[in-house]
Amino acid sequence: MTDTPMHPYRRFSLAERDRRWRAVRQLMAREGLSAIIAPPNPGNSTDWQADTRYLSHCGGGADTSIGVVFPLDGEVTVVATSARERWGPLVQDWVSDVRTVNRQFGAAMGERLLELGLDGSRIGVCGLEGGTRTPEGTIMHGTYRALAAAVPNATFIDASELMQDVREIKSEEEIAVLQCSIDLVERALDAQLAAAQPGVPDYVVWAETMHAMFRRGSELSVHFNWVSGANPGRTLTRPTARPLREGDLILGEIESSVIGYRAQRLPVVAVNRCPPLIAELSALHGEMYAGLMETLKPGVTVREMIDATVALTRRAAPRRGPLAGARASLILHGRGLGDDRPLVLTKLDGEPFYGATLRALEARFPENGVYICKPSVATADGRVEFAWGDTVRVTPGGARRMGSMPHGVQVSEARPFADWPQDVTVYGSAA
Repeated sequence: MTDTPMHPYRRFSLAERDRRWRAVRQLMAREGLSAIIAPPNPGNSTDWQADTRYLSHCGGGADTSIGVVFPLDGEVTVVATSARERWGPLVQDWVSDVRTVNRQFGAAMGERLLELGLDGSRIGVCGLEGGTRTPEGTIMHGTYRALAAAVPNATFIDASELMQDVREIKSEEEIAVLQCSIDLVERALDAQLAAAQPGVPDYVVWAETMHAMFRRGSELSVHFNWVSGANPGRTLTRPTARPLREGDLILGEIESSVIGYRAQRLPVVAVNRCPPLIAELSALHGEMYAGLMETLKPGVTVREMIDATVALTRRAAPRRGPLAGARASLILHGRGLGDDRPLVLTKLDGEPFYGATLRALEARFPENGVYICKPSVATADGRVEFAWGDTVRVTPGGARRMGSMPHGVQVSEARPFADWPQDVTVYGSAA
């Protein structure tokens, strides 16, 4: 042991570790699994190795590749590059068996299974088959081949759903971290409102938004989508160099990351003034959203949430005027360490269009599940759409928003803003 103090990262407690490990092992025993392999794959903003971080408390950083061997009985093992320096006792206190493997992850995890005497056993593998956003799985082919070669008599079983069973229900410690994450996002939205002025490049407003989170302690990597314009519709994957105009809308999916936990907001910001039709859609959306929060209780199914989205909008829509016959769609998915279930994606009028959504229609939301709920409402012809969302927690009395900013479109106040680089930029290259 060392007397050197641990690096001052925010951490979960050992009690939280014990809670998770106990819950996972109970399900492993039920399924007859002797161990779970959580392989490295830092793709999709590290979503694809969320099980690894969940079990080990090792991770953080966009290029971090970590694998975990989690036995039903025995010591948990982490395999990584420069493992002791990056993930040893100065960084986390959950796992003491941390091994440097020079990126030979499959062979190293197989070696650990042999040490445990588990060749010939049933081994769960996270990401062996499809997940909510990963229908082809997430374990790399070479990792799987090396693992299978090391324990040729083992039977490999997909453990993705088992881990989702545990991860979907959040503890009080997890909810507190997600609350910190959404608080960082809302400070980012303050910065966005200040920078969203006519003539300011789109990239600059995005950068001010992200900077406000990172200077308060958000990790990388985080997911973001972003688009601006007169009628932007769905979000793009990144901002452009276009100068903003008065009346533009900015639509972005904004997340921060606290110990890897990423709450999300889908705000709508209008530059100095809001188009009247958007204001009307925002008010209609607010009425529908309040009804959804009352609907989203423990035991409610995904199908019932989709139906409620459509029905609430039809009920609230006026019989005459531009919003007559307004339509709605629902996007809702888990928030936590990444790719938490379910993934609910529908078209206008509620038709599911993604395989994971179809498989989840009868799934029931649990108490203390945490989700980003971001439905949209649109004119009857679908040409103008308004989407807005917040991270919400499911309680017996309905869902509770975790954000504190008011629902709906927010209008930036006209004020001077000229604080962006002029020396080396890409802004002048926009068409």
